[in-house]
Amino acid sequence: MSLQTTRDTCLARDASDPLRHLRDEFALPDGVIYLDGNSLGARPKASLARAREVIEAEWGDGLIRSWNTAGWVHLSRRLGDLLAPLIGAGSGEVVVTDTTSINLFKVLAAALRQQQSTAPERRVLVSERDNFPTDLYIAEGLTELLKMGGGAAYELRLIDSPKELPQAIRDDVAVLMLTHVNYKTGYMHDMAGVTALAREAGALTVWDLAHSAGAVPVDLHGARADFAVGCTYKYLNGGPGAPAFLWVAPHHQNRFWQPLSGWFGHARQFAMEPAYTPADGIGRFLCGTQPITALSLVECGLAIFRHTDMAALRAKSLALTELFIQLVEARCGQHPLILVTPRDAAHRGSQVSFEHPQGYAVMQALIARGVIGDYREPRIMRFGFTPLYTRFVDVWDAVEALRDLLESGAWDKPEFHQRGAVT
Repeated sequence: MSLQTTRDTCLARDASDPLRHLRDEFALPDGVIYLDGNSLGARPKASLARAREVIEAEWGDGLIRSWNTAGWVHLSRRLGDLLAPLIGAGSGEVVVTDTTSINLFKVLAAALRQQQSTAPERRVLVSERDNFPTDLYIAEGLTELLKMGGGAAYELRLIDSPKELPQAIRDDVAVLMLTHVNYKTGYMHDMAGVTALAREAGALTVWDLAHSAGAVPVDLHGARADFAVGCTYKYLNGGPGAPAFLWVAPHHQNRFWQPLSGWFGHARQFAMEPAYTPADGIGRFLCGTQPITALSLVECGLAIFRHTDMAALRAKSLALTELFIQLVEARCGQHPLILVTPRDAAHRGSQVSFEHPQGYAVMQALIARGVIGDYREPRIMRFGFTPLYTRFVDVWDAVEALRDLLESGAWDKPEFHQRGAVT
């Protein structure tokens, strides 16, 4: 950090920021510094009018006709095509549907079935111990389900560090399941390098892009990945609990079976045939009737990305995270804060995490002052930097609030130690 860095220099950086106008697309409350877009993105201003349009006009006036007249029936695929360029995918390769957990179940089952037909001796799934818990839970549940059905017994092999991947991916591995950017630390894998390692060993790759899509450049085609899933409610700003997305490499789409064979994935949906025939292409990964109101709001977030590109967003993201790290270490260095996010920009997502012995209470005190981040066990305070709307002056002011709380001890009050249902 330059010795001349001040709040005024941060304001000057904002004034010259080529992306500064994008902040105007969001409804951000006054007096709040929002550094939790890595958990729930801010609301696009357009979403309020869009929700009213869907509810009043399309549902209210159009009623069931809107499946045709408003294009509801094609919405999952149309949104997938809008999202595809943000993750290095092509048209007809992505659908927005269901939840990340459900989509992960679909692609894991599909990948294991593919391997079972060609390499039945491969019965290991590899992932990280500190992967997002739902990913591990889904993998555990699927392996138990297969065991109950009399199928092959699978092992979920967990590693403790990315450095262990070369030793973990052996000739018994069917699937490598990783989150591209770790939810706790912000560590970002070299997707192309790791996928090449798996491919050489004969394993298929499943990437969770929940903390990547809309935050860092992703090139699924360039990496030669097999499957990817992710959510739209973080950096894509689709709204709380917004539908997730699913990508399948084109050469796999018509070869793969998925277990949730609902009517939206049928080749002839309204023929009402008693037997299931999968649709061609990515459509076979759809399942049931789509949540149209929630889906419609996703488009409001995706539309904002038309005004920029991932290279520009990545450049600002790195500038924001670098400034935050430098300011915290310079202005709060005497306090027991440990950086757990990589300093190496090549392995850093769009968040910064610090460990503190009383991280939960410190974060609650920050939130009470209008600086909203979040907390994850053990002792980790997370700060997300969404370049679409986060300013450099927000970084300065957030660090000043943190410094004041730590120096005054104002975080150590009973109300800040009281755990809520959501941390």
